Amino acid sequence: MTTDTKNKEQDVSDFNQPLGGNDMPRFGGPATMMRLPTQETAAGLDAAFIGIPLDIGTSNRPGARLGPRQIRDESRMLRPYNMATRAAPFDSLQVADIGDVPINTFHLPKSMDIISDFYDEVLAHGCVPLTLGGDHTVTLPVLRAIAKKHGPVGLIHIDAHADVNDHMFGEPIAHGTPIRRAQEEGLLDSRRVVQIGLRGTGYSAEDFDWCRDQGFRVVTAEQCWHKSLEPLMAEVREQMGDGPVYITFDIDGLDPAFAPGTGTVEAGGLTMPQGMEIVRGARGLNVVGGDLMEVAPPYDTSGNTALMGATLLYEMLCVLPGVMHRD
Repeated sequence: MTTDTKNKEQDVSDFNQPLGGNDMPRFGGPATMMRLPTQETAAGLDAAFIGIPLDIGTSNRPGARLGPRQIRDESRMLRPYNMATRAAPFDSLQVADIGDVPINTFHLPKSMDIISDFYDEVLAHGCVPLTLGGDHTVTLPVLRAIAKKHGPVGLIHIDAHADVNDHMFGEPIAHGTPIRRAQEEGLLDSRRVVQIGLRGTGYSAEDFDWCRDQGFRVVTAEQCWHKSLEPLMAEVREQMGDGPVYITFDIDGLDPAFAPGTGTVEAGGLTMPQGMEIVRGARGLNVVGGDLMEVAPPYDTSGNTALMGATLLYEMLCVLPGVMHRD
């Protein structure tokens, strides 16, 4: 058994465990992330799953407000141990589902403050938040809280879109603006920002150049076609170094063949194995939080998009500092 950062082994019984499929059929039991126990606050937790059911920042198809609920539902298929990486997160960390942020669904600016305040409280307990979105607007207030605690962070951003619009319909806060606002507010260490999977059509040929001008590394979807992304992630790990890192994964970073249930689909995206390679490639980094955004259940009644989202959130949990890996 190896561990990335912990030096002492604790008994498995010390930690919350997902409800097993032999104890309760997977179509039953609590509708929580991985059927974990719930609690009202992050007190005593190393990591927490948190839902933000907000989609009033969406520009195209709404529905991501329903994402947290369906991600939790589909997560019932996930089991505790990662058979590929041998990660044992529930033998290593105290994890629970602490529910949803009580956003104001009629007032986007007020919701930004509600979210930041909620995450300030989570982080005050030394807990790493893993967020179920929700549209991508909400990454901004989460980053505000993260940067307040950790300082400017490195960012691994997987998305079809750069999310660096200056405004949308004249509004500075929307799901297409969070990365630009985060950079302008000093929440990001621009030398340690990588955007992976960008693609599609745009309003000008220079749409991604603002990112490059900030010092971000831009890896378009076309640069990822027909290859493993393990070599890319080796470079990203070197770029990120020892500083704090946040992972934000817009489900539309995946090709709609894998994840059609989202509001702004783009052809030619990443495969699900590539998405998993990216998250697994963050192992060893000082990951201080992560999110999975833009799952919109009305556009995928099979639930597969939500299952992809739940799987990626589980993979984020598996790369957090302190997670042991079984020999």
